[in-house]
Amino acid sequence: MSGPPRPKPMPLLSTHSGRDPMTCLHRCGNACDHPVPNTSANPYLGDLVRAGMTRRGLVRLGAAGALVLGFGAGSAPARPAQAATGPAAAAPPSAGGELTFVPIPPNTLDAVIVPHGYDSAVVIRWGDPVLPGAPPLDVHRQTADRQAAQFGYNNDFVGVLPVGRDGRRALLVVNHEYTNEELMFPGFTTLEAMTTGQIQTAMAAHGLSVVEIERVGRTGEWRPVRGNRLPYNRRITALRTPFDFTGPAAGSSLLRTAADPKGRTAIGTLNNCAGGVTPWGTVLSGEENFNQYFVGGDQAPEALKPKLARYGISITARYPSGSRRWERAQERFDLAKHPNEAHRFGWIVEVDPHDPRSRPRKHTAMGRFKHEGANVIVAKSGHVVAYMGDDERFDYLYKFVSAKRFIPGNRRHNLMLLESGTLYVAKLTGDSPPAEIDGTGKLPSDGAFDGTGRWIKLASGQRSHVPGMSVVEVLTYARLAGDAVGATKMDRPEDVQPSLVTGKIYAALTNNTNRAVGTYPGVDEANPRAANKHGQIFELVEDGGDHTGDSFTWSLPIVCGDPADPSTYFAGYDKGAVSPISCPDNVAFDSAGNLWISTDGNALGSNDGLFATAIEGPERGHLKQFLTVPIGAETCGPFITGDDRSVFVAVQHPGEISGASLEKPASTWPDGDFAKPAVVVTWRLDGGPVGS
Repeated sequence: MSGPPRPKPMPLLSTHSGRDPMTCLHRCGNACDHPVPNTSANPYLGDLVRAGMTRRGLVRLGAAGALVLGFGAGSAPARPAQAATGPAAAAPPSAGGELTFVPIPPNTLDAVIVPHGYDSAVVIRWGDPVLPGAPPLDVHRQTADRQAAQFGYNNDFVGVLPVGRDGRRALLVVNHEYTNEELMFPGFTTLEAMTTGQIQTAMAAHGLSVVEIERVGRTGEWRPVRGNRLPYNRRITALRTPFDFTGPAAGSSLLRTAADPKGRTAIGTLNNCAGGVTPWGTVLSGEENFNQYFVGGDQAPEALKPKLARYGISITARYPSGSRRWERAQERFDLAKHPNEAHRFGWIVEVDPHDPRSRPRKHTAMGRFKHEGANVIVAKSGHVVAYMGDDERFDYLYKFVSAKRFIPGNRRHNLMLLESGTLYVAKLTGDSPPAEIDGTGKLPSDGAFDGTGRWIKLASGQRSHVPGMSVVEVLTYARLAGDAVGATKMDRPEDVQPSLVTGKIYAALTNNTNRAVGTYPGVDEANPRAANKHGQIFELVEDGGDHTGDSFTWSLPIVCGDPADPSTYFAGYDKGAVSPISCPDNVAFDSAGNLWISTDGNALGSNDGLFATAIEGPERGHLKQFLTVPIGAETCGPFITGDDRSVFVAVQHPGEISGASLEKPASTWPDGDFAKPAVVVTWRLDGGPVGS
């Protein structure tokens, strides 16, 4: 049989942010050119204010305890940026050491640029060997087996976990979000023309890498450990790595497929974006834009189609724009034949890098959506609380509270903490009259974008709190559950991170150029600008400092963009002294509690970068640019080691510019031949703490 007709080559569509159309095609399947998946009638904040909801008084947060992962007794106390706090020693109630580096100016150079007095180096790049005996990268001989032993493509999340107590070695854990086939394969023409072998190679370039690294001398530089015995090194791929499901949805009918009739084992992980490090030494990884890997949604069962559409899967075309056509290599990606396969992605994945024989797990109790990542904090009660963002225009903020308590030193017990608990979604209200939120970004009369909110229960253990939905349905279709309870539509909530010093929560709201455009939802106090192309930083304070509670206050300390633009705001700091910033993506903290922000899609015309600011005290809002990445690249990570001597960033998709190819690259970073995604470490030349 001849098979279905081949679709025409997919055009690179127009972009609605600062990103190049090539990014839009490969990262999210041209999501901006598809209908917004959230078509619910949930009210926005202006409606809630009109309904008479008012702000309660701000509750001061008490001191938060700190439980840290150390880099050894021979070094300063280590506090990984994505690690967790806990009920141990009390920390100061304020945060923010002085950031003394001289900020670098915006630029469009094809290099990593760091401040005077600092240096940087590539730790590992696409195609470098990970497993013992792996061959070096040869783009003319690349196969799935070779790639499965090498460092994957488009590194995103970065975690660094210490090995031993002397601070000399660590495990670098990195997500590989997606692939740029134009920049990987010689002679590439279209996704449809790729061979099965090339598709399998791309699948092997997805997933995660675990690489043992060592400190270079007494500096803040790190490099991979080389040798024939690398017991921790590991590649996890979309091609063949098995994952166990945990939690209430594991084994349910929604997860069962012909290949897995018990619904308990998935193959691979897709579009892994950000993540986090747990206090028991594992890594959490978020599955994000998984929708673009599937075809055949138009032939899925009719009852399933609205649910597929809510997750951005086309139900009107067999081959939607942006489809990677992986069904030609593995039939499971054809929803006409295997409609439940899509349910097996969109989860939080937990990987134990200290046990290379362990099987990664997908935690259904934490809900299924387009996870940017998950970061945890141990509440005063001992319960673990994970904060999460759903990276889509007009989608939601979530948190998960474990059913069991964290037990210091009991790793076997702690490894099960994310398998059962309560999932919440956020509903916000502002405290200003709606007429004062006019879409321009002008501050209301009280001088701040702020308000209150509450966490609405979606599911607890085996119990659903959403009428008409079972607990399995709530968790598998968490977006629909959020719709049903009236959650607040946000401007692309991405990385969400608790401060280890204050216990406050910070989220990067990247942008939303559809806000208040046409029939899309209007502005509100948490999303105050129409056609928002620069994004904002969201600060959340749990009432009474109780991370397990159901009420909070919130504010926008930073409204991003050009400081000369009156629609921007930097916590009241003199805007003549701050760096311009656009499209915040990931956030992290140093041990002093300073907030570090990486960007994705700078709509101001310069390269993406890494920024830092104090979040308490007189320097709050004094944002300074620390680093820029090469042409076409996004700044991912970041990760600051607990001794503050090293900052890791993932330089993702350098040279991702329309028209570029392997033979005609738009960037030649880092080696001068063609572009390669890579992890970079930055350190102070005098050995002092980075930033301050």
